Amino acid sequence: MLSSTALSSFGSAARLSARAHSFQPRRFLAQAAAASVPKKDSHPSSYKVVVVGGGSAGLAVASTLSRTLGDKAVAVVEPADVHYYQPLWTFVGGGLKPFEESKKPMKDVMPRKAQWIKEAVATFAPEENKVTLGNGETISYDYLVVAAGIQVNWDKIKNLPQALGKNGVTSNYSAQSVEKTDEFIKEFKGGNALFTMPPVPIKCAGAPQKIMYIAEELWRDANVRSKANIQYYTAGGAIFPVAKYANELLKICKKRDLGLNYFTNLTEIKPDSKEAVFDILAGEAKGTQVTMPYDFLHVVPPMSAPDFIKASPLSNADGWVDVNKETMRHTKFNNVYALGDCSSLPTSKTAAAITAQSGVLKTHLLHDIFGGEMSYPRKYDGYTSCPLITGTEKLILAEFSGYTLQPQETFPFDQSKERLSTYLLTKEIIPDIYWDSMLKGRWQGPAAYRKLLHAFSD
Repeated sequence: MLSSTALSSFGSAARLSARAHSFQPRRFLAQAAAASVPKKDSHPSSYKVVVVGGGSAGLAVASTLSRTLGDKAVAVVEPADVHYYQPLWTFVGGGLKPFEESKKPMKDVMPRKAQWIKEAVATFAPEENKVTLGNGETISYDYLVVAAGIQVNWDKIKNLPQALGKNGVTSNYSAQSVEKTDEFIKEFKGGNALFTMPPVPIKCAGAPQKIMYIAEELWRDANVRSKANIQYYTAGGAIFPVAKYANELLKICKKRDLGLNYFTNLTEIKPDSKEAVFDILAGEAKGTQVTMPYDFLHVVPPMSAPDFIKASPLSNADGWVDVNKETMRHTKFNNVYALGDCSSLPTSKTAAAITAQSGVLKTHLLHDIFGGEMSYPRKYDGYTSCPLITGTEKLILAEFSGYTLQPQETFPFDQSKERLSTYLLTKEIIPDIYWDSMLKGRWQGPAAYRKLLHAFSD
């Protein structure tokens, strides 16, 4: 049934056409028939909830909301054709998993009851409850969830875009170069092997060093370790922010003769001479540079909030969507939420963090819509996890609060120790949880299991 507005508009158009001196029945009928056929990519202009982003965070939220609110009440704005499970790329770069296992077509993971709008976001107008798309269309919402991920700034390191994937320069942070990491590790015959870590925040902040541990073990197995000078360059002042795990990682680095260089930031690559240029960020040499020749160079580029968020009314001074760290509700616009990498939440940007964040966010948003009691904890406590792969069959399962930097371990044993069990959990089991439960909104982190396991261990 047509709305009163639509009926009024149709009536006005008909009267104008009838009065027109040059009225042509055939043309009128042809135009009416054409207008009645929907555009191929047509979609409603208004939704109960608009979710910006079809990554881990966006789909974890959109799946639950679309099941609860019904067909086409939820829209997901996402321009990509492919969804990647990026935590698997460390295994791919180390030759331990095939690249194909890390991706699925976006259409296969998009919630069935949600409307997929295959466009990018251009601008936000939260005062008007509207989002403008890259094609110029505008959609409106009752509630907005921003889960747009993080922007990887490859061009912030001079010559990196041109050098990437060539002559030993690679990165596990790109779908286009991650397989090159495996290739270059296998081709390495000795020399300087450099691994870099830019200033935080970045996504999966443990990944820059994980590939170093795998490469070192593989070079030992290939009998080229004695010819390798392995150096880790980090912009930070510690190998890891949580002391319990940092202490174990330092022992591993010492035992395996891995050089640690703090307060150093890669700013330029010289591909012709195969040299890496680092800024010194602290100490007596602060403000100077050091240049290192390389034979293998694994680069982690600097990252930031996406430009369209930085330029929006939703951002804080640093460009992130400005939200309350316990509820993920925007600090200014009550019907706007954000989670994951694009948010201002002061914790590590990981898929594990998103699991806990999504549960809290959905509780608050559905309470906004329906009222009633909140079934899930009302406050996000900063939980995150970083599975620190330290070899081809070893892993330190770091679980902690990014707010307090205190461990929040699920299992009733010391997770700071290298274990095969946690390695297999991360490599074989967690990916299935990701595809089958997290993206479908059914996995909200291990908090309940943590309580249960520790209750039995006490």
